Amino acid sequence: MNNVYDVQQLLKKFGIFVYIGERILDLELMESEIKDLYHSNLLSKDDLHKALSILRNEILIEKNRKKSGEKHGK
Repeated sequence: MNNVYDVQQLLKKFGIFVYIGERILDLELMESEIKDLYHSNLLSKDDLHKALSILRNEILIEKNRKKSGEKHGK
């Protein structure tokens, strides 16, 4: 698992498709679904940590991108 697409494919294996329409909310919902799968003993601890790391990093990137856009009047 190396990127958000890989996390989406993992969720897809469990019949979970996430699309709210706002990137940050999509990522946060994916994070919640990953945690639920782990607590249901459907994911290994290693997969949990990899997925959360990928998602949290992407959330930070998106939030920084949003802040940067606001500073430049976008």
